[in-house]
Amino acid sequence: MHEEAVLRDLVRKLDEVARTNGVPRIRGFTVWIGGLSHLTEEQLRGRFPMAARGTAAEGARLRVERSTDLTDPRAQGVVLVNVDLDEPDATAGAPGSRGGGP
Repeated sequence: MHEEAVLRDLVRKLDEVARTNGVPRIRGFTVWIGGLSHLTEEQLRGRFPMAARGTAAEGARLRVERSTDLTDPRAQGVVLVNVDLDEPDATAGAPGSRGGGP
């Protein structure tokens, strides 16, 4: 299902942002949904919690911006606009820690 692929990609990107910034979790994020996207805000809100379970994005506050501009070049897409990060994990990269490694 296309919506599931979009959700998996979104969660993967959020995990990557958390890992790159050395934070244990994402506090919140903003997603822009194009006017021609097949993913609705309701689908995103309903399915995101399950998709994010066990990831840095679990429990993150979701903000949605919905475009009505059907001529926007990104009108069929979903764009990660902003990410609110938790505090950096002081143990990231330390021996025995869960962060910082490949």
